[in-house]
Amino acid sequence: MMTSDKNKTKDELVRELKALRKRLEEHTNSYEKECKLHGRAEEELRLAKVIIDNSPVVLFRRMAGEKPRLVYVSDNIRQMGYTPGDFIEEKILFREIVYPDDMDRVAEEIKHYAEEDVEEYTQFYRIMTKDGQIRWVEDQTSVVRDPDGNKIFNQGLLVDITSRKLAEEEVRKSEEKFRRIVETAGEGFILMDENLAIIDVNVAYCRLLGYSREEILGKTPMDLASEAFRQFMLANRQEILAKEYRQFEGTVVAKDGRQVPILVHGNTLRGDRGEVIGNMAFVTDMTEHKKALALAGEVQKSLLPQSKPDVHGLDVAGRNVSCDEIGGDYFDFLWRRENPDGPFSVVVGDITGHGVDSALLMTSARAFLRMRASQPGTISDIVNAMNSHMTQDVFESGRFMTLFYLTVDPQNDCIDWVRAGHDPALLYDPQQDAFEELKGTGMALGVNDAFKYPENRHEGLVDGQIIAIGTDGIWEAFNKKGAMFGKKRFKEIIRQNAAADADDILNAVYNEIDQFTEGQKTEDDITLVIIKIKKP
Repeated sequence: MMTSDKNKTKDELVRELKALRKRLEEHTNSYEKECKLHGRAEEELRLAKVIIDNSPVVLFRRMAGEKPRLVYVSDNIRQMGYTPGDFIEEKILFREIVYPDDMDRVAEEIKHYAEEDVEEYTQFYRIMTKDGQIRWVEDQTSVVRDPDGNKIFNQGLLVDITSRKLAEEEVRKSEEKFRRIVETAGEGFILMDENLAIIDVNVAYCRLLGYSREEILGKTPMDLASEAFRQFMLANRQEILAKEYRQFEGTVVAKDGRQVPILVHGNTLRGDRGEVIGNMAFVTDMTEHKKALALAGEVQKSLLPQSKPDVHGLDVAGRNVSCDEIGGDYFDFLWRRENPDGPFSVVVGDITGHGVDSALLMTSARAFLRMRASQPGTISDIVNAMNSHMTQDVFESGRFMTLFYLTVDPQNDCIDWVRAGHDPALLYDPQQDAFEELKGTGMALGVNDAFKYPENRHEGLVDGQIIAIGTDGIWEAFNKKGAMFGKKRFKEIIRQNAAADADDILNAVYNEIDQFTEGQKTEDDITLVIIKIKKP
């Protein structure tokens, strides 16, 4: 039973007043907090509305059931020319703005999702704006249920993805164009993953090997290579793959067992972050090209000395090995066969580069030299005339030719030579165990037509001495470790085989180069002539 305020003491009234003030203060603070929260919520809602209204994302909610009806559409539907009221008041139905070609598909998808009771789904389709434009949209829809689990709404986002679709279409067209180019290309094409497993090939590559596409997919280039090419790729795999773009030749084995020479142009494929995602290569069938080069090589080799020269007092051997089918090195023997006791001349030349153009220049130089050597004059006269001729032919191309022209007179025990930019020949005396370089001034042929080449002489030839005239392909040969063969090694071979005849010395040098390079292809042509003095 409450006590009447009249019966309360002053102290009791004061205490109640304080309690009431405290409760009032608490209610006031709570109200202020609620106001602040309400104001903050309203501000957030306002900002959200501003963001939504200015974004390409349209929010929607529609009633679930057999007669779906939009109950909310965000105001930024106006960017498509419509107002929210157009759909809320059903002035227009949403399905009516779906592009006709997509309408049946969209309806079937919605029906399927409803039957499967899917909670969330995404659709892609086109809609028509009010002014007739076609827009691609991404429709992300989710289901809203009541406490009993019944579907009451479908709501979600409608995102304009027209720009993305147009970009994807451009990429698709570009890919189709690229595929048509690859498929119709005359060259073979292979696409590999990061482990070099083949994941795609074109018709030309299948035709080159005689395999079907299915037979090739999953293999690696090593599986299709000849044994020599496989060993090359395995030994040089890291070095090859370290290059972003690479070019090399090799041989593959066709289904019928044929060995097909190929030229490979490959490169690494990288992702957006620079990571390796695969490799690709265009492969050219070099069969006909190699046949033509082989024929040209046979013609070129037929221009080199075909037999061992028979010269009294001299044992002579020469050999040329091109790094390609044809090359730019040259050697020749010039003497009067009816006079085996007379002077004997050797010419060793090296055209810059190697290949068809170098071979043609070498052939032209040989023809002119032989013609001029048959006429009167010293070897200096011959080389001067040849320089004038070559300068006219090659000056504009930037090419040139180094030459060593040497004449041995076994009757008078002397040698004369002209050095035109070529490495000095070597004269080895086994009795003294001493090497002498046959030096002399003279620039390469084809550089300055006014240059006059001096003649040099060495007298006092003795039995057993060895003259070696070679091209830089010998001492500049490299092995797999990057070491150079070098002149020191070259001299040592001559020293160790000084007692042998010229052919054996020549063979010893080439065998040592082959062992040093481990049989791998050299980067330059290799030519060597050995002359051994043999007194009766």
